[in-house]
Amino acid sequence: MADFHQNGVVATLHNLRERSLERMEKELTVFSASRPITLILPSLYSELEAPALEHIVSELSQAPYISEIVIGLDQASEEQFRSAKHYFSRLPQKHTILWHDGPRLRAVDEKLKAEDLSPDQPGKGRNVWFCMGYVLAARQAGVVALHDCDIVTYSRDMLARLVYPVANPRFPYVFSKGYYPRIADRSLNGRVTRLLVTPILLSLEKVMGHHPYIDYLKAFRYPLAGEFAMQTQILSDIRIPSDWGLEIGVLSEMWRNYSTQSICQVDIADAYDHKHQPLSPEDAAKGLSRMSIDITKALYRKLATDGVVFSQDAFRTLKATYYRTALDLVETYYHDARMNGLTTDRHREEQAVELFAANLIEAGQVYLDNPNATPFMPSWNRVQSALPDLLRDIQEAVRLDAED
Repeated sequence: MADFHQNGVVATLHNLRERSLERMEKELTVFSASRPITLILPSLYSELEAPALEHIVSELSQAPYISEIVIGLDQASEEQFRSAKHYFSRLPQKHTILWHDGPRLRAVDEKLKAEDLSPDQPGKGRNVWFCMGYVLAARQAGVVALHDCDIVTYSRDMLARLVYPVANPRFPYVFSKGYYPRIADRSLNGRVTRLLVTPILLSLEKVMGHHPYIDYLKAFRYPLAGEFAMQTQILSDIRIPSDWGLEIGVLSEMWRNYSTQSICQVDIADAYDHKHQPLSPEDAAKGLSRMSIDITKALYRKLATDGVVFSQDAFRTLKATYYRTALDLVETYYHDARMNGLTTDRHREEQAVELFAANLIEAGQVYLDNPNATPFMPSWNRVQSALPDLLRDIQEAVRLDAED
């Protein structure tokens, strides 16, 4: 049974297990009449060949309140795009595929490049950004949700609980963030959240003192969750990173643009598992190593915009503080796991901490060497100002791809 603790910064909506999924979906169907609900699914073509997405599509087929599903398809040839159209044709809801590697959307991207507005690297962030542009162009959605395509423990009540706070017209929330425990195969997972984000936030607070942005991030039970929902008017103005800092970047934009009274987090699952990234200590451009650098850079840059001054001495102090804090948490997580009949490998956990500690310095050096970097993709408001017809171009490209 969940607790009912509130942290006082953002509202926490718990799962007290007193309500059936069917009743919630009936309400969502009513809400969707005035606030149509669109789901964005950023996907690699390779995920169509995995069992996780097969199950997700089966579950989504039973969700009556979804008005449209927008699939962002990456790393797909023309033959694979046609295969994807057949794959998703079983969905009873209206659904649209953005074939990012196709010639029509590449032509749209060339227009963006000509104005220096194109995202500079491929990945989930770029995929999501183009899907957001399509949703704005279609002008049909009142609520937009997003989740990944590799969730092996997926059930459709995850989506229902995620969208409910922003779909209900009597609630004040414009943004909801999912949270859950990362448990699979009798093991406690979620290493980047547990061993990087939590201890670095505690360490930043120790090193630089109280900061309301740190309080805000600490309030989220799973800040790296890839599941969130928002009202559509948010899409025009947010500036999100194109790298692994996407989730932290979205939370930062909500902090910049909205009162915390408009933001909530919601319990969407008792257990959650998806594709695991390797630690990749030998290659900082891959796996959790790259993820830790991107996330840390996103934190540094956001704090800098709030007036925090960083130096090499500050980063060295932060590393030492982080290392001690993270090692203490390794023990705490071990006790928590044992209490619940789960396991953690303390040797591998400490290896991850050592890598993340080194990457705090690496991310700091990247920040100091290039303080003028603009790691965010432009807002769609800016794109429309520079290229007034671009949203229509995206819509037309997607329509023609679907008809071919």
